[in-house]
Amino acid sequence: MTTKPHNASSSEALLRAALVEYGLRLGASGLSEGSTGNISVRVPQGMLITPSGMAYDLLRPESMVGVLPDGSYSGSLKPSSEWRFHRDIYLERPEVGAVVHAHPIHATSLAIRGMTIPPLHYMIAVAGGKTIPCAPYATFGSEALSRCVLDTLHGFKACLMANHGMIAVGADLAEAMRIAIEVEVLAKQYILTLQLGGPVLLNDEEMERVLDKFKTYGKQDL
Repeated sequence: MTTKPHNASSSEALLRAALVEYGLRLGASGLSEGSTGNISVRVPQGMLITPSGMAYDLLRPESMVGVLPDGSYSGSLKPSSEWRFHRDIYLERPEVGAVVHAHPIHATSLAIRGMTIPPLHYMIAVAGGKTIPCAPYATFGSEALSRCVLDTLHGFKACLMANHGMIAVGADLAEAMRIAIEVEVLAKQYILTLQLGGPVLLNDEEMERVLDKFKTYGKQDL
């Protein structure tokens, strides 16, 4: 179902331009290739999301698709097939302003095995918990997948998606992208340490200390 396109405000125009910029960063960072993955931002009327099946280097601000909470959308292009879990995250998580979904090599390799990333490094805390969990598999674009993602992502800022990829959320695109990149780094480190006999893990007590420190990590007192 579609609705008539609306005139974008200046703030929405900036968000549309940011989605183009960060779409290009997905490929440059190695998080996704071609048209795989998708990104979105919250707007007052719902969300803006990258269109279905369009290569990131072809995106323009006007390519972004506005999706309302009821799933209807505006514009001539269809939203990403994964619009549902983006929409549902915004509905359930009012603190989230942006969502990055990608298929990076190392994180996706672990997801194909259905593996959780354990506390092998203190930067695990960037995802909001003591591990980075893996959501159960469900068909892409389905309501079932959205439920799996929401259940697994509860209390976290990132998770893997079995036989699929990974997802990261943040207050804005910059935070969501930083977390997505860090998850891929941690996934690579995990795979490499498995080849060396397995990682030495941080214990719960240490991860509690780390999580407490992460409440102010990277925040400047201005």
